[in-house]
Amino acid sequence: MISSLLLTIFTFVQLNSENLFDTEPDSTKIDTEYTAGSIRRWTRKRYWDKLDNIGRAIISCGRDTAGWELPDMIAMCEVENDSVMRDLTKRSLLRRAGYEYLVTDSPDLRGIDVALAYSPFSFALINHYPLRVTPLEDMRPTRDILYASGTVSNGDTLHVFVVHAPSRYGGERPTRSNRLQVMKRLRESIDSLRSAHDNPTIIVSGDMNDYDKSPSLMFLRDSCGMTDISAGAKGEHGAKGTYKYNGEWNSLDHILVSGRMLGNLISCHINDTPFLLEPDKKYGGKKPFRTYNGYKYQGGYSDHLPLVARFLLE
Repeated sequence: MISSLLLTIFTFVQLNSENLFDTEPDSTKIDTEYTAGSIRRWTRKRYWDKLDNIGRAIISCGRDTAGWELPDMIAMCEVENDSVMRDLTKRSLLRRAGYEYLVTDSPDLRGIDVALAYSPFSFALINHYPLRVTPLEDMRPTRDILYASGTVSNGDTLHVFVVHAPSRYGGERPTRSNRLQVMKRLRESIDSLRSAHDNPTIIVSGDMNDYDKSPSLMFLRDSCGMTDISAGAKGEHGAKGTYKYNGEWNSLDHILVSGRMLGNLISCHINDTPFLLEPDKKYGGKKPFRTYNGYKYQGGYSDHLPLVARFLLE
């Protein structure tokens, strides 16, 4: 029997933070909707309230042991820039958590990026860089994929990719090729890893803007040899997906793994702790408690619920 002293729980979270913008206009991006003088009246107070709310959501993904243990790593979508991640990790409710972070600087027209927050005690960073996705004809520039590698407590090198695939705006079928283009770029990098390493340990996480049976997710599983450990994940308080649209729960957010992480998996669930939910007055039940309902500010968290995966490292 392996001593419990040699076992470590590694908690990984996927979270779309829904428009985590600062209040400063960026002349190179279309971000004026989230400024003080805009229709949303995005003030400094609302910005800092949002940061603290995202911090609460992340903290609630931790483990209740002898003392509360925070997640080891959080893959984040819909963050605007480095300043936002610095404020989140160094100045908000999370300021004592000790998180470090990485963030992309993508050509996305609105300035939306992806980021990775991590505990340096759980993940010793080795390397990181963005992967630029070449747009197809008539495809808007999209978010870079964030790649990071580092060592975890059992000495394994963990390779992490954070993805925010193009939206379905304009229809699922007309935009399907855009999401597949992102997955093809991801496959190039995964193939390179496998050429250089024997059975590398990989996590691919993000808002894929697709469901588990969509072509892009099937491509990741079949062509890239990944397993979607979040397929079928549910919450404890009624959530049957990470996102609810027109009364229907489904999951646009996914965590896929390969290598030893699959064998080390303990569980994968949706964090639908009650304060992240609000009554769904139109369709019944509950739905994610988001920051805005249309243009009406309500001070919630996000329109996506966090995915939480736990692994036993030995």
